[in-house]
Amino acid sequence: MTKITFGTDGWRGSIAEDYTFLNVRRCAQGFANFLNEHGYEKESVVVGYDKRFLSENFAAASAEVLAGNGFHVYLTNTATPTPVISYSIVEKSAAGGVNITASHNPPADNGFKVRNEFGGAIDPKNLMEIESKIPSDEDTIQRIPFDEAQKSGKVELFDPAPAYIRQLHDLVDFEMLRQAGLKICVDPMWGNGAGWFPRLLGGGKTTIIEIHNLRNPIFPGMKRPEPIPPNVDEGLRATLDSQADVLIITDGDADRLGLGDEKGEFIDQLRVFALLAYYFLEVKGMRGPIVKTLSTTSMLNKLGKIYNVPVYETGVGFKYVAPKMLETHAMIGGEESGGYAFHGHVPERDGILAGLFLLEMMVKLNQKPSQLVEQLFSVVGAHYYDRIDTPFHGDKKEKEDHILNANPPSIAGIPVTGLDHTDGYKFQLGDGGWLLIRFSGTEPIIRVYTETTFQDRVQQILQEGLKIAGIE
Repeated sequence: MTKITFGTDGWRGSIAEDYTFLNVRRCAQGFANFLNEHGYEKESVVVGYDKRFLSENFAAASAEVLAGNGFHVYLTNTATPTPVISYSIVEKSAAGGVNITASHNPPADNGFKVRNEFGGAIDPKNLMEIESKIPSDEDTIQRIPFDEAQKSGKVELFDPAPAYIRQLHDLVDFEMLRQAGLKICVDPMWGNGAGWFPRLLGGGKTTIIEIHNLRNPIFPGMKRPEPIPPNVDEGLRATLDSQADVLIITDGDADRLGLGDEKGEFIDQLRVFALLAYYFLEVKGMRGPIVKTLSTTSMLNKLGKIYNVPVYETGVGFKYVAPKMLETHAMIGGEESGGYAFHGHVPERDGILAGLFLLEMMVKLNQKPSQLVEQLFSVVGAHYYDRIDTPFHGDKKEKEDHILNANPPSIAGIPVTGLDHTDGYKFQLGDGGWLLIRFSGTEPIIRVYTETTFQDRVQQILQEGLKIAGIE
């Protein structure tokens, strides 16, 4: 039997290799065991899925097992954005949820994510407990065939959209956006975000142009549905060709956001996070803690000092961010990969809501995206970011020892002022920037990231980071 290990955000595998119906059922049984032992017997569980190959079938297999363990299963009636699934958990007062998605992984992958009763990521301790309860064989898996479970009412198909849309109406001024006369290009990357912005903002003076809005599990034109270059290049060209005001990009399951400006230039996720925080603090006048992973922007620390709000830093992944947001009653939380969560909503990444907030910011300040970035930089100074992902082979421990023993006094001529190895290896730099070397929690990849105030040193910092990691 395959050893199933939960990474940064649940379990992901290659379809038909290790990601099989049997292994998905094993995961569902492990989650059922966890819920039952934590006092959630016979309560409800939400199950949803994305547009990847056979996702609806894997979701049905999960529903069979949860129903077989005595839970009432609410199964989404179609492929559904991750934030909509998470909100449904709260709306249904469910014990938790299962989401069949590999988010922005390559086309051959799929995944099994679990969520708690708040609709947020489950903390690392409980993730490990769920993993430990996954049976090693199929003998202890309890399941009811799907048709039988549905006929008996133990599995109930439902439409999660109306409740989520009602929730958004409490957070966003839709009439203002509909009548703003914006021209918005949307790239849902062949994924779950397709159709949502036209549905939410159609019927007024604002125009929505969608590309890549059909189901296609091979994600043509991109290596994976991750909202970063070069995957976003077609969307940026479409923005220029259509003379749109902005490009909104959602990843495969629509929990992450990418942004392009009116000039067809990509705005990286660190700047987007800082823009969202600045919008809440300066324009909406909100106050509250900010939760950030160690791989995201130091502009948030500067905003925290300016507006006198605390900033909490966590390890990478929403399994750290979501619990910290709940603990601190945070105003906003987010990570480098483009996932942002908001006060008054579920502690879950929401690419749709993040996009709507940025559109509100454009309308309220009467500025194009490039102008918003200029205004942000006038407050916190210019910051530049990039990252390199590279496969690695050999022993991970040797690579970690190589990094720890490097002790560079400077990187790209900038003094090193400290090293934080809370999650990966983050070298603090004298300009307030940083270099982070981190092993992916879901793939055999080393990620090297940097943020600096020196635009001309970004690539040099990254290359020196690769050398520190023992990759020439």
